[in-house]
Amino acid sequence: MAEVWKFIHCADLHLDSPLVGLAGRADAPIDEIRAATRRALENLVTLALTEAVKFVVIAGDVYDGDWPDYTTGLFFNAQMSRLNAAGIPVYLISGNHDAASNITRSLVLPPNVTQFSVDHPETVVLDELCVALHGQGFKEREVRENLVPSYPDALPGYFNIGILHTSAEGQAGHETYAPCRLDELIQKGYDYWALGHIHKRQVLHRAPWVVFPGNLQGRHIRETGEKGCMLVTVADGNVTLAFRPLDVVRWCLCPVDLDGVQTDDAFSARVAAAVAQAVDQHPGLPIAMRVVLQGQTAFHGTLLADAERYRHEVENAVNQAAPGRVWIERVKIATEPMQAAPAVALDGDAVAALVHHIDETVADAAFLEAVASDMREVQSRMRAYTRREGATVIESAEDVKPLLADARSLLLAILGQGRTTG
Repeated sequence: MAEVWKFIHCADLHLDSPLVGLAGRADAPIDEIRAATRRALENLVTLALTEAVKFVVIAGDVYDGDWPDYTTGLFFNAQMSRLNAAGIPVYLISGNHDAASNITRSLVLPPNVTQFSVDHPETVVLDELCVALHGQGFKEREVRENLVPSYPDALPGYFNIGILHTSAEGQAGHETYAPCRLDELIQKGYDYWALGHIHKRQVLHRAPWVVFPGNLQGRHIRETGEKGCMLVTVADGNVTLAFRPLDVVRWCLCPVDLDGVQTDDAFSARVAAAVAQAVDQHPGLPIAMRVVLQGQTAFHGTLLADAERYRHEVENAVNQAAPGRVWIERVKIATEPMQAAPAVALDGDAVAALVHHIDETVADAAFLEAVASDMREVQSRMRAYTRREGATVIESAEDVKPLLADARSLLLAILGQGRTTG
């Protein structure tokens, strides 16, 4: 075995997948958005060349689905040819997104690329490194059975790498595909499990290593923070991992604490300070940001009553704090009133009566369940909406209460404005 050598473990390239939530924005960096997954792959290849790795492992989902046209395949092959010119082989499996049944177009792969069978596990042996790679791709999009038991035993005297696209023991936000238990992977006797499918980077076990590298490029607000690959160094059989970021547009959640805020100037200052702090954590990259307004504030009702204006106030503060660096994906209002809103002074006022009625309905279990039932029926006909990121989904009577609280705050804010100006 070579004394010291390196390989790259990556997964979930989702080549040419769109960045959701930015493409419709007039001020968004359209060229960077459209090409983000391609630029991330270019960064991966450049890293492999710079580090002179012995090979690259791709653990599924090179593509996001069937190619929209042949340019997707041509681009991937062009990048693999850069590695071929340097004598760096690539070993890949298909995942649920690019399962054999999903892909109708194809091009001959460069000679340095080995794609493992989708019918059964295969083993590729690199005698010069004493490395054995074991892998199987997805034939169909939905692989529900555990593939691990059919993987071959570890080759004695070799550094064994298992390549698997799997949900492992299950992860929130990811479909359950090729499920398996961690102890099954450990007991297989391999030195390194190169996993794919879960987009959050994580090390499930050390010695043997069981690793999800995450995806190369975040594509929506659920994929925040640095994205990239694992650079694995093997020295006399001992493994060292180093994460390398490769993304070109970064997704970021920016909470803004509005506790005690009562004026527009204070609101803008809080937003600008929070945004500046978030930007400092991601130097040098364009940022797609969701701003979450939170905390107890007398502004709660005002924000609800004039949400459009304050979304633009957020954008105004962002432009001043980080000009040209940040694009707002969404402004989410998650504030709370400073205290229980006072009863409206005029008991005979129609709005006051409505506010009191809302207070009563919050304690009316039958009413809440009736509303929830009606909303569930409506939502069942609007499945596309309910699957959108950030959509308000009513599943139970408890989900109705926050909506009633917001309605109360909104009514009081409108009433207050009317009495101030009337």
